[in-house]
Amino acid sequence: MSGLLRRLFAPRWKHPDPEVRRQAVARLDPLLDEQHRALEQLALDPDAGVREAALTHLEDPERLLTLYQEGDATPELRQQLVALLAGRRGQHDLATRTTLVERIEDPELLNELALQGDNQQLRFAALARLEAEEDLIRQACDNGIAAVRHAAAARVESEAGLYRLAHEARRDRQVARKARERLNRLRADAASLASARERREALLEKLEQHARSPWEPLYAGRFRHLMREWSKLEDLPNAQQEHRYQEACLHCRKVISDHDAQEHARDAADRQREDADQARESLIEALEESLEGLQQGDRLTDQDIASLRAQKRLLATRWQALSDHHLADEVLRERYDHALAAYESIAQARVRLDERADAIEQALADGDDERLEALVAACGWPQGLAPAPLLQRARERLTADNTREDSGLDARLSRFVEELDELERLLDSGAFKGASKLYQHLRQQAEQLPQAPRQPHQARLKHLAARLAELRDWRGFVAGPKRDQLCIAIEELADDSAPTEVELDRRHRQLVKEWKALGDAAANREQSTRFRAASDRIHERLAPWRERQQAERQRNLEARESLCEQLETLLEQPDHEADPDALREIRDRSREQWRRFAPVPREQAESVGRRFGRIRHDLQALIDRRAREIAEAKRDLIEQTRELLARDMPATKRADQAKTLQRRWRELGRAPKGEEQALWREFRTLCDDIFASREAARDDQAQRNRARLDAMQALIDRLDSWHPTDSREADVLDEAVREASALEPLPSGRRSEGMRRRWTGIVRARRERLARLSLAEEAERWQAIRPLLNAHLQADARCLAGGPVEKVAVPDDLALPSALRRAHDRRNTARQSGADDGVEERLVRLRAHLSLLAGGRANRRDEPLRLAIQVERLNENLGQQTSRAEELHQILADLLANGPMPEKLWEREVGELDRMLESLAELPPP
Repeated sequence: MSGLLRRLFAPRWKHPDPEVRRQAVARLDPLLDEQHRALEQLALDPDAGVREAALTHLEDPERLLTLYQEGDATPELRQQLVALLAGRRGQHDLATRTTLVERIEDPELLNELALQGDNQQLRFAALARLEAEEDLIRQACDNGIAAVRHAAAARVESEAGLYRLAHEARRDRQVARKARERLNRLRADAASLASARERREALLEKLEQHARSPWEPLYAGRFRHLMREWSKLEDLPNAQQEHRYQEACLHCRKVISDHDAQEHARDAADRQREDADQARESLIEALEESLEGLQQGDRLTDQDIASLRAQKRLLATRWQALSDHHLADEVLRERYDHALAAYESIAQARVRLDERADAIEQALADGDDERLEALVAACGWPQGLAPAPLLQRARERLTADNTREDSGLDARLSRFVEELDELERLLDSGAFKGASKLYQHLRQQAEQLPQAPRQPHQARLKHLAARLAELRDWRGFVAGPKRDQLCIAIEELADDSAPTEVELDRRHRQLVKEWKALGDAAANREQSTRFRAASDRIHERLAPWRERQQAERQRNLEARESLCEQLETLLEQPDHEADPDALREIRDRSREQWRRFAPVPREQAESVGRRFGRIRHDLQALIDRRAREIAEAKRDLIEQTRELLARDMPATKRADQAKTLQRRWRELGRAPKGEEQALWREFRTLCDDIFASREAARDDQAQRNRARLDAMQALIDRLDSWHPTDSREADVLDEAVREASALEPLPSGRRSEGMRRRWTGIVRARRERLARLSLAEEAERWQAIRPLLNAHLQADARCLAGGPVEKVAVPDDLALPSALRRAHDRRNTARQSGADDGVEERLVRLRAHLSLLAGGRANRRDEPLRLAIQVERLNENLGQQTSRAEELHQILADLLANGPMPEKLWEREVGELDRMLESLAELPPP
């Protein structure tokens, strides 16, 4: 009941019937707030008619926009909102509507406003809110204001959008044209970008390939060139390309730095080798001086022999240490071997003398000169070597020449005085060891001198002996505390268990060396026993370590011997095409391995060192030989390059052959260090000259090509501006064709292809015009012979009417070609012979032939005849070419010769003939 009452007393605009609600809308006043709200509710009514009626009373665009944005967007609401904002309804000012448009987000509503707005500013505001490219294309194609179309087209940026604009913007040609221009620019930019990417990628591949290549003299220069080319590229690399570029640069710089390090190491090795050679030379010189001093002395004492042996051991040890690191020079090795041979001869002679010393003493005591002479000869004392005291006594015993003894005495006395001066100098300088050795030698000489000659120098010798004793006491005074310190130090070292074996051995050796350096100064048995006992304890502690050291030395010795065997195997069967760089690497690695396999047993160190030295010398000789062979091969390449430069041949072919020579140069390897750079500079200079000549030839060819293209362009422009007016101007075209043939062949390229196409089109057009001119001239000849033809027709009519047969004469002012004159004569002859039944058939055939030549529409009855004429034309023109002008000339001659012609027959066909000839006489526009 309550629901029924509500329906009875409810307002009409809430009635269930849509028609009632629509009629109630007209009674609502939008100026009243309550009724205005009712209208807003009706604007959202389910029925479309009610919504449309309610919206016609709502003219507040701001409120309608709010309803639209709240999600109640109906088609009627959108139409009313568009009408209000576009200015078709209501009286709202432009500023208010523009402000409301700037709040809209719906693209469909914005599109409608941009298309229907009553003001350009309003449309611009709607267009500014559009973002989708599809909407912008729609506005650029369909908007009614040109400025809005252009603004929308300017915001289209994608290639697909520009393509659509270029093809769909039919309303505005400017939009389509600008879209095409932007599309072409976009594609050109894309092509340029792709080309730049390809160039960058190709350059990057070259750089990576260069990074993988080994070092060569131009490695750094090529790397810098590639870096400059990379920096010149205008586009920016992507992250991957930048990473690859940095990696390749790092590899290239590593190759360069490794080579520089190798060069520095090689220079350092050369300096060390020079220092080692100098040290070897000083050692050999010292031994040679000692040997020479022994030969210049009067006698050879035990002390001299001991000193010589010590010096020899020092020389051998030092020589071996140097040989472990650097190969000895052949000259120094020969000097060393010669000095060792001299030492061995002296040592062996001394051994033989020691073995026969007792026998010589016995022979001297017994006075057995014969046995004494045999013993002296058996000693085999080297020639020029100072004799030992015993040997000298034996020789003096055997010498019977008193004069010789006196002269020898004077020489010995003089030498005795000089050695006294030397002893005094040594004492002044404090050289105790040298002075003590020389004093012992002087005492032996003084004992061997006769009493009278030595008497004046005896006092001086005693004085010097006293000074030597004083110096010995002073050394003892200084050496006593030092010996106590050394004993304490070595005992503490023997009791200390903290040091490692290596440190213990080093410190023990140092203490022993300092003890030996004291000599016999302040020496006593107690200190010597203490020092020796402590040293023995240290030796016992180091015994296991030394055994391990000895085992390691033995392993190192075996490794060195194995290395020597491998190198000897390599040298026994060398590769005649071996790369010197590979051999140098083998040499350097073998040297490193040799140093790593150290130390070795002292007994075998010298022999294996000499073996390795010979191997290294042979290996270096092999390297030098291969390097010299490569240098010779490179000199031969230089000569070939020089001959190639002087040879008369195309520059491009010469450059290709130069590239082949460059590849052979790289395959050869390196020449000796001093020659490689000089040879490379010479070879590179010749190659630069070859490539410079190629570039000059290319420039000349390019200049000639440009001149040829310019001449061809001028010829094309000249012929394009020429329009013949007479068929007799065909010579001009033939001359132009000959000029174009003389300019062929044109250089390849797009410009040349375009020129050829344009030239072919122009020549074809000019030939067609000349052919039309010839055809028109022949057609105009018809009018010139019409009076003669009319005279023939009149004569034919009189003849056919039974009158007299007349012979028509050619007017004096008419010049007939030979073919037409012959046709004229045939016409007169045919009239004299009487009527001919084939006249009509020939006239019809000539009309069909003329129709075929004029290209007009033919009668259906003439189709078989036209087909037959075409077949005849093909058969007659087989193997030759007949122009249309010649065909027309022949038709005119046949028309003139065809007779006698009945008047009615002629009048039936003459109109068609005149029409076709007039069409042929029409000229095309130039």
